[in-house]
Amino acid sequence: MPVGPLRVPAGVLTLRPPRLRDGVAWSRIRNADRDALERWEPSAEPSWEARHATTSWPSLRRSMRSEAQAGRMLPYVIELDGRFCGQLTIGNVAHGALRSAWIGYWVHSEVTGLGVATGAVALGLDHCFGPVGLHRVDATVRPENAASRRVLAKAGFREEGLLRRYLHVDGAWRDHLLVAMTVEECPGSAAARLVRDGRAWWT
Repeated sequence: MPVGPLRVPAGVLTLRPPRLRDGVAWSRIRNADRDALERWEPSAEPSWEARHATTSWPSLRRSMRSEAQAGRMLPYVIELDGRFCGQLTIGNVAHGALRSAWIGYWVHSEVTGLGVATGAVALGLDHCFGPVGLHRVDATVRPENAASRRVLAKAGFREEGLLRRYLHVDGAWRDHLLVAMTVEECPGSAAARLVRDGRAWWT
């Protein structure tokens, strides 16, 4: 089910489930933006080119669908004016007494700084705290990643601490900041807060 829409400076945002035909756009953008993305993402095998070939998308989508059907993940494509421009993933979804998840995202370099990532995160938070019924959402970000830290701060996350040598990224074990938000810290909605701040508009 789509989430949104929300207008940001770059255009109209919507979150929707991944489709099989997204593979061409996904591969093109991920390969074009390798220099901007690879240094922030977990180390993996095989090569970037092999992992991001169009032929790799069906198995990746299958894996995301399987996790979604098991209730552990909410995978989304970020659409801007109807075009694929990134992904947002809500993972490790837990219910019961915990009711928490983590959130992660990436967007095409052509739209960075134009409210796309912030708007997408806000829509994701509203879905988590609304229909999904979660109490807490957290994220991790490298201290050096100033752009992503700004996105998370504008969406309303607060810093909780530093995770030492938390994740293997770009050839080494890297420190990450842990940021989080609970539903009590998000009265109304995260998207509504962006609208109040003049960072987004209802469509």
